[in-house]
Amino acid sequence: MKRRLGTRWAGLVLALALAGVSGCARQRVLTVPDAEARLRADIEEILDNPAFASGHWGVVIQSLRDGHYLMRRNPHKAFMPASNLKLFTTATALARLGPDFRYVTRLFRTGPVVDGVLHGDLVIRGVGDPSITGRYHEGDPLAVFRGWVDSLKSRGVRRIAGRIVGDDNWFEEEILGAGWSWDYESDWYAAQISALSFNDNCVDIVYTPGPVPGSPVKYELIPNTRYVEIDFRVVTVRPGLEKEITYQRKRAANLVRIDGSLPAGGESRRDWFSVENPTRFAAVVFREVLEASGIQVDGNAWDIDDLPDYTYPDSCPVATYTSPTMAEICTAINKVSQNLYAELVLRTLGKQFRDVGSAAKGIEVVKEFVSEIGIDPQELVMVDGSGLSRYNYVTPNSIVTLLRVMRRHPVGRYFYDSLPIAGVDGTLKRRMQGTPAEGNVRAKTGYIENARALSGYVTTADGEELAFSLIVNNYTVPTSLANDAQDLICQRLASFSR
Repeated sequence: MKRRLGTRWAGLVLALALAGVSGCARQRVLTVPDAEARLRADIEEILDNPAFASGHWGVVIQSLRDGHYLMRRNPHKAFMPASNLKLFTTATALARLGPDFRYVTRLFRTGPVVDGVLHGDLVIRGVGDPSITGRYHEGDPLAVFRGWVDSLKSRGVRRIAGRIVGDDNWFEEEILGAGWSWDYESDWYAAQISALSFNDNCVDIVYTPGPVPGSPVKYELIPNTRYVEIDFRVVTVRPGLEKEITYQRKRAANLVRIDGSLPAGGESRRDWFSVENPTRFAAVVFREVLEASGIQVDGNAWDIDDLPDYTYPDSCPVATYTSPTMAEICTAINKVSQNLYAELVLRTLGKQFRDVGSAAKGIEVVKEFVSEIGIDPQELVMVDGSGLSRYNYVTPNSIVTLLRVMRRHPVGRYFYDSLPIAGVDGTLKRRMQGTPAEGNVRAKTGYIENARALSGYVTTADGEELAFSLIVNNYTVPTSLANDAQDLICQRLASFSR
């Protein structure tokens, strides 16, 4: 079966190379209708490949020069968009919050400081900031906490005669998105959602195999915390016999079992797993940083939800942290398809414009925005901000409308710059390399099981900019074939000439 599909696709690639990329000079002598007809025929050949007999495609390709549609297939049908939903979340965030919006996370004390002793608690008030992580601090996830320790020391604090409390009440208690599969719970891309988020609500783990078969595999946790317990069963084996590393976090707990094997003398590798209760995770790690720096903490670390009727004055901040801009955060969301950040931004929209930090209220803001720019809200069924849920449905037409409007929107350049570039960065770094699409296509990828999407912008050989959306659902072949199909279409568009 694989050999037959491979042969079929090899022939298709060759046919497109002859008809499209290598045939550009011949296309230029065709009339415009003939050139467009040839383009549509080439794309339809890709879409109608028997490999996708069980699936269905939604395709819209529109010129941004004059609004003319070069191709439409099922433009108003509903498709699971996967991470293409992030286009709606980030566009709304940039338009409504603004590219210069920043989060401010504050550390409060609940009592006085006397003779170096804080007689009270330290409370971290989270407001949905996703950037308390190594991604924004040269790989050091503890940088913000260390800065707070320095602030405390500058005030002469040597001991906390109270607790460390994490306050996540800025948002509603929605730890997972609607319809998220429980199969995903251990994975970084399904990290729990909290207004107080730290290190992407994950622990990094770096494995280093031993020099010879049977020697121990060493591992390092980042941050190095007692918050998680590791049941480590990875072994060193002879090269060629290694098995995939798998990890599973026990539901509602922080016990993580890790199995598999690594080749002797091989390179280190890095994985990430999610934590249970990220709010308490942040509080625990901050307490560990305090103690490691020489500040004694008498009490334990707590999630505010576990302290009934707990209140504290907000008149005594001792430290703050200000995030990067919303433009930078949206770039992380779209370039690397960061689900947690998208969920936090969605709830920020709800909090800022509906005074409720929930997914539902954030979605109200998104739908209000898309309605204002000419998208029928009925073409957008949205239950989360990231697209991880299979309950989301979007039409290709609505995506291309969003792309077209954002290209000319006052904040459009931030939206455009946030998208992955084919063959260069983000989730498109290894796709379309060495083709006319490399460095040209800027598009958001999307993937959940049996759903693959790619939507964005491409400039033709004539310098005409196009907006496109290519979505396939319900296919049963390897996703690499869906990638191939989308990449071939993008290459054909990049080579298109009227």
